[in-house]
Amino acid sequence: MEPAQSEILSNGKSHDLGGEMVVPMKMMQEEDVNGTQTVRFDDPDGALENEEFLPSGDGKKNINFTDFEGKTSFGMSVFNLGNAIMGSGILGLAYAMANTGILLFLFLLTAVAALSSYSIHLLLKSSGIVGIRAYELLGYRAFGTPGKMAAGIAITLQNIGAMSSYLYIVKSELPLVIQTFLKADPESHLWYLNGNYLVVMVSASIILPLALMKQLGYLGYTSGFSLSCMVFFLSAVIYKKFQIPCPFEEFSANSTAEHLSLNVSSHGHEYNNGLVHEDDCTPRLFKLNSQTAYTIPILAFAFVCHPEVLPIYTELRNPTQKRMQKLSNISILVMYTMYFLAALFGYLTFLGNVEPELLHTYSRIDPYDTLILCVRVAVLTAVTLTVPIVLFPVRRAIQHMLFPTKSFNWLRHIGIAMVLLTLINMLVIFAPNILSIFSIIGATSAPCLIFIFPAVFYIRIVPKEDEPMNSVPKILAACFAALGVIFMVMSLSFIIIDWSTGGGLAAGGH
Repeated sequence: MEPAQSEILSNGKSHDLGGEMVVPMKMMQEEDVNGTQTVRFDDPDGALENEEFLPSGDGKKNINFTDFEGKTSFGMSVFNLGNAIMGSGILGLAYAMANTGILLFLFLLTAVAALSSYSIHLLLKSSGIVGIRAYELLGYRAFGTPGKMAAGIAITLQNIGAMSSYLYIVKSELPLVIQTFLKADPESHLWYLNGNYLVVMVSASIILPLALMKQLGYLGYTSGFSLSCMVFFLSAVIYKKFQIPCPFEEFSANSTAEHLSLNVSSHGHEYNNGLVHEDDCTPRLFKLNSQTAYTIPILAFAFVCHPEVLPIYTELRNPTQKRMQKLSNISILVMYTMYFLAALFGYLTFLGNVEPELLHTYSRIDPYDTLILCVRVAVLTAVTLTVPIVLFPVRRAIQHMLFPTKSFNWLRHIGIAMVLLTLINMLVIFAPNILSIFSIIGATSAPCLIFIFPAVFYIRIVPKEDEPMNSVPKILAACFAALGVIFMVMSLSFIIIDWSTGGGLAAGGH
């Protein structure tokens, strides 16, 4: 084919102007000690990446459900990845700071953000070497079918846990918003104050239509609006720090029949005529207790965006490894800043009295506060619009695991989304509390997706001729994988111990 007769599409596919799809043939095959062939494209920036390992027998490339022309702008991609990072995790960070202290929290947050950026670097470099932009197919290239299944299962568990936590916020917060608007009796059993009914209605009327979009790039505008809502949440948290005194007065101390009656005796604090004890008003720089074990899993869960990285890379306009790494670093930096500010001002507002779900703590002061009501609506909007973003990689993982050779089909596309949303709604209705979701998922699938898989895929995929096992990059990758294993074991051990002693999950379940 003459160069003038073909063009390279922005997603790396070679497309003949006459309509024939072909695979770029300028590549080299290398064989490792195990006999596995590694396909290397002569394109360090990944402009010729292709998700198909080999062309079909007649030289034509089969159109697969992952084959899209990259049309999403850099800005929209930042919104999508930022929205994938930002979620309900921000509501638990003030509680995490309360159980670590300001400086220890800052150190842990910085470490997790830096490690997340490094793991994305490993993913992108592995993707560029073999020309694959799917997490599951990287696993297949590295370890065959077991690798593909392990990656697909981890993505499915992680993102189902994330979507469950988002919808749990809808279940817990939306009834309070409606109740406040209507001045309804909290003891009434009206159907529109039942969180189980409301979460199903939101899933069917808002989330499902957005989840049926064919491409992830279409959600850039909703992602931008979602992030704007979280910026409003952060602004309100900062403003309230200078409006709420410490010690603050509990609303329940003077509650009447027409107001919410909040039970605050179970939080383990001392009260004096409805006031929080003075001893709880001193910020701590370092702190260790039984709840500190939850901090690292919550932080890891808050920064997991790795299942979305390669799908966003696939749809990015003019995609290169350097451009995608820059996009990821910008998204992580913005979310890192918002996370720290929200945690800091939320903690400084309530200090030792902050609850695992920050918005509930404001209700202890005034459940009818207009600003907090608007913040609740903003958070509900943000987490609702995040669910479709997180659902895309799960559907893609299921496609790779169950229908790897099938072309795009609308019936399958819609069916998988409906089954996933049904399962997630069932989890939300029966889940114990939001902290248990953060901790269990963050301690299992998050280490695999952030630490272990990117490192071991990198070690297996990068040819030994380029980087021997004793080279610095592969030694760092091996240490990175070991860190993930240690993190997983320690986090699960702490959570199980805390659970067995009646703290954390056991105490919070309902």
